[in-house]
Amino acid sequence: MNYNKAFFERAYGISDQLPASQNCEIAFAGRSNVGKSSLLNKIYNRKSLARVSSVPGKTITINFYDVDGVKFVDLPGYGYAKISKQEKERFSELMEGYFKSGRNIRLVVQLVDMRHKPSADDLNMISFMKEMNIPFIIVMTKADKLNKTEFNKRLEQSKEEFSHLENCTVIPFSSQNGLGLDEVKKQIELSIN
Repeated sequence: MNYNKAFFERAYGISDQLPASQNCEIAFAGRSNVGKSSLLNKIYNRKSLARVSSVPGKTITINFYDVDGVKFVDLPGYGYAKISKQEKERFSELMEGYFKSGRNIRLVVQLVDMRHKPSADDLNMISFMKEMNIPFIIVMTKADKLNKTEFNKRLEQSKEEFSHLENCTVIPFSSQNGLGLDEVKKQIELSIN
């Protein structure tokens, strides 16, 4: 797959707008400010194709990118407290509409901040994917923000935190130094072949 061919296609704010799923899709999910845009830009080898923000909750739409014929889908970040109840309901409807519309989802890349235990929202998302039988991997972002001792400690703790997930791939990742990037790409390519 040629990631250099990536381009932004379109953003959708309500599930009724979503196009029919004709190509295989790789979705990226995670709480607000976990680093989805940074991961996507690292995969595409671009600085700002996916919009990066220091403000949590910036992605309020489902953003579609075309990558050599495969759709990469950037889902809105969840768990951001400073949005209205109405916006939370719209997010919920948008996410459910996406996942329950019979799409050709080959893989969900579930992002979790490596510096912290998975949040209740992270665990709910993982449970939802298990219930829906959606294949997923866990990418632990911001690995570069931990020193070596903290990194190894969180890696060990994560084995326990995700022990209930049989054969789930867990990848430490850093958008700063590229740690884990090749493994993420490998998992994406395995899912579409």
